[in-house]
Amino acid sequence: MLLFGTFFILMHDFIVNPSKFTGTMHITFKELREIKHSLPTGSVKRIAKELNLDEQTVRNYFGANKYQDDKNIAGKHVQPGPEGGYVELEDDTILNLAKKLINESRQAN
Repeated sequence: MLLFGTFFILMHDFIVNPSKFTGTMHITFKELREIKHSLPTGSVKRIAKELNLDEQTVRNYFGANKYQDDKNIAGKHVQPGPEGGYVELEDDTILNLAKKLINESRQAN
């Protein structure tokens, strides 16, 4: 009985928050673009520099689609759905840094 209860709890957690188990994050394309448009001027360059990435990789992460020889791949997948679809982010490091820069900008103003 304990095993069944544990399985039920794990399945519930997976349904409610699948990224907890897959290491990915899910967000709507609209939300991702809103974050990008909220970034202070120069943020793409700053994110790229801090994370040692090409600026185009950061732009691609936020919805651009400009790739050069398998370079600038942003680790995201878009599935059809409302608000531009659902984006599965393999790594949320860029997103977290973007949110940090937005918060810093708001606190400075």
